[in-house]
Amino acid sequence: MAITYRMNSEDSVLYVRTSGKDESMEEVMQYGLAVIQAAVAHGAERVLCDERELEYALPTFSTYEAAKFIAEAAPRVCRVAIVCNPRDAENGAFWETVAVNRGLNVRVTTDLESAIAWVREDFGPSSPLTDDGQE
Repeated sequence: MAITYRMNSEDSVLYVRTSGKDESMEEVMQYGLAVIQAAVAHGAERVLCDERELEYALPTFSTYEAAKFIAEAAPRVCRVAIVCNPRDAENGAFWETVAVNRGLNVRVTTDLESAIAWVREDFGPSSPLTDDGQE
């Protein structure tokens, strides 16, 4: 199952809900670029990607290459929070380390509430994304 996603922007935050399976490096790179392009188009300074319904299936080297690619493509003024499924926490942590080491301001977590708080720091308490997955 391919990566599917939907996005909406509110108060300088781009919210992304993603599902499916990251079956190829090319698909992951296209998804990452789509998020970056949407953030730039909407003037979003912050991005929250809810990837709890996305299965991380890339091998370690491809995960490294994908993180490197996205970190190099993303604007440096952006703050990104990614919420992954607990089954993918180890891969998410590795992706975060690679991206942070290349200058991306990103946090990968399995806790939606802490991700919302971190990404919305100084933006106020409201969010169109709730813990039960409703918008």
